[in-house]
Amino acid sequence: MKNMKFCFTVLFAVLAWTMQAAVVDSIKVFSNSMNKEVKVVVIKPSAMEGRLPVIYLLHGHGGNEKQWLEMTKPDLPQMADRDSVIFVCPDAKNSWYWDSPKNPAYRYETFVYKELVTAIDTKYPTIKDRSARAITGFSMGGHGAMWLAFRHKDVFGAVGSMSGGLDIRPFPNNWNMSEQLGTEAENQSVWDSYTAISQICRLKDGDLAIIFDCGYGDFFFEVNNNFHQELLKYKINHDFIVRPGNHTHSYWNNSLDYQLLFFKKFFNKRGK
Repeated sequence: MKNMKFCFTVLFAVLAWTMQAAVVDSIKVFSNSMNKEVKVVVIKPSAMEGRLPVIYLLHGHGGNEKQWLEMTKPDLPQMADRDSVIFVCPDAKNSWYWDSPKNPAYRYETFVYKELVTAIDTKYPTIKDRSARAITGFSMGGHGAMWLAFRHKDVFGAVGSMSGGLDIRPFPNNWNMSEQLGTEAENQSVWDSYTAISQICRLKDGDLAIIFDCGYGDFFFEVNNNFHQELLKYKINHDFIVRPGNHTHSYWNNSLDYQLLFFKKFFNKRGK
């Protein structure tokens, strides 16, 4: 009888925990700039007490709004509950998060920094300030996060990248980039200006809280190290983490743990 009572107690505790799990919303946000609806996954804590900070998570090439939750970090709901933060995962196709100078149907820079942020701040109890707003992503999404944050410091206060393609120029024939920019050989000035590393000159130290990482075995390791050196040249403080690893979801799963600690410290500075 005692054992049965214990089993019921444990079962009740598990059911209670499950019922309190974070809420996953699948929504559509209309983009005026592209005249279409964009799919977005939002993970919010089960207990929404007061206004909360937001972390925007950008997917990689070939991914969509579900990639973070289904492949990279399935425990995002538990993290949202634990840390009282809202995660937002938009579908950006293979856009590299640019407003394409070649394809007017791809204006994902405008969508993310303006239309999506406005929609999330309208629909959810967010802290509507850059001091409570961070953006990060992996691979293509790492490039997108740096591109967006460096160009819109009034919107995002903290930025991260995980194995990001932070300089696209060594890869002119890869990942559909020429569909958005034209071929590198015929559009060199466009490729020079539409890469995240070229945006560093926009910054001065203290404009953003910056963290990025890359595995030693990653094909983007060299461009990440070059990005680090360029930030040093401009005397911009940042966290750059290198560790064993390749271009994999298991690597990015661990990366988010490090970056979430970094973002939480940034959020906690509000009002101090």
